[in-house]
Amino acid sequence: MAISKEEYAERRDRLGALLEERGIDALFVPPSSDLEYLTGIERDLPSFGNISYAHGWVAGAFLAPSREPLFVLPRMVVAFHLDGKPPPGAVVVNEDADGRALFAEAVRSLGPVSRIALGQRVWAETVIELRQVVPDAELSEGSSLVNELRRVKSTAELKLMAQACLIAREAMDAVTPAVVPGVSMSILVEAVEHQLRVRGSRCPSFPTHIFTAGARRLDSDDATALEALREGEVVLFDFGAVVDGYCSDFGRTIACGEPPAGYEEARAAMLEAQEAGRQAAKPGALARDVNAACRAPIEEAGLGGAFRHRMGHGIGLDVHERPFLSPEDETPLELGMTFTDEPSVIVDGSFGVRIEDVIEVTATGGKIL
Repeated sequence: MAISKEEYAERRDRLGALLEERGIDALFVPPSSDLEYLTGIERDLPSFGNISYAHGWVAGAFLAPSREPLFVLPRMVVAFHLDGKPPPGAVVVNEDADGRALFAEAVRSLGPVSRIALGQRVWAETVIELRQVVPDAELSEGSSLVNELRRVKSTAELKLMAQACLIAREAMDAVTPAVVPGVSMSILVEAVEHQLRVRGSRCPSFPTHIFTAGARRLDSDDATALEALREGEVVLFDFGAVVDGYCSDFGRTIACGEPPAGYEEARAAMLEAQEAGRQAAKPGALARDVNAACRAPIEEAGLGGAFRHRMGHGIGLDVHERPFLSPEDETPLELGMTFTDEPSVIVDGSFGVRIEDVIEVTATGGKIL
């Protein structure tokens, strides 16, 4: 179930109302999850290095109340990222054009502006050029405004997230039999990501992380990724899928043979913690209090020092979104918010154990997606 054109329009209407309420004339959003949320323009897959084009700093869209988005895009973005089809009314900047002049013309077409909000990932050059065009305008951070719209998910969003969760769970089911002596973390990563892709995930929702936390530390992020797993070691999985831009974040722990002493007791405390956090995730509860409810069973088991994590984080078009279920966050939960529920226990030199699911806030507590 893809997001409809009507839902994108409704999101922009809500943004327009919020901008008017805050006295902001326009929001400039670069290519990002915010732009995808508001317009449906799909983000590129992440890459290790930045992709750069002539006039790349102009790329994005101005959104203002009661008007359609005004896109300003380098020609290369249109040609190679949008299949040669610019959005209606877009200003397309060719390589040999005066990018500064075209950007300034687009800003002035908005009419008088005294306050402009900017997405968090706007290039510094964009801000500098904007200052030249409207030197007296007040600039403010705008992604937090979009987050206010994004944090409560629609029915369509929840269905896409549930599908991403299902893909992750099925991938875990398929890979679990491979956790045997001799396998490496690198091989397990390749297996997980293959299973995600063949089930329809566009890409991993973040770099897949698979590791042990026992007497030996094997970690898919470093050279130990190539070392062979041994009998009695415990493997922790952390990965996610992407469906139509929406993320899942999934974690499980698999013992290779007989787990070490203390593992089963810690696992029982961790499962109790996940359930306590899930039940506490109700409308009106403060994020920090939900985190505390999750942490309590682990503290009671005497493992508080090994719980180095928060209960979880918001999730949606980004794998990590605000608010966070952590000690510093006082956000009241609302129906339809989505979070990870991911308690973990890491006992240095002995073992690690973790579990992670995505939950939707409902009137009776968190619903596992």
